[in-house]
Amino acid sequence: MNYVALFFAGAFLCNCIPHLAAGLQGMPFPTPFAKPRGVGNSSPFLNFLWGAFNLAVGITLLSRHRVVVGLNVDCLMIAAGAVLLGTYLSRHFGKVRAESRIAD
Repeated sequence: MNYVALFFAGAFLCNCIPHLAAGLQGMPFPTPFAKPRGVGNSSPFLNFLWGAFNLAVGITLLSRHRVVVGLNVDCLMIAAGAVLLGTYLSRHFGKVRAESRIAD
């Protein structure tokens, strides 16, 4: 169970970055609450809240599991969560942005 929690900690921490960045820059960005879901843009404030939520969940998961930073399975699981979610989201939003440029 520990490795699953660390994997999701990495995923939540990775996901907080674009939402916090967009929200703090005052830029709209897709969230699960947009219409259409994950494609339409949400307000900067909603992005900030969603990013803060993801950060809180990631930190909470990390705080419940002792992790020694270094080359070990714990850090590998955190990195795997971040890399897998980051890879998926970068490809998804790359397609979303390409389709919106074609529609313009």
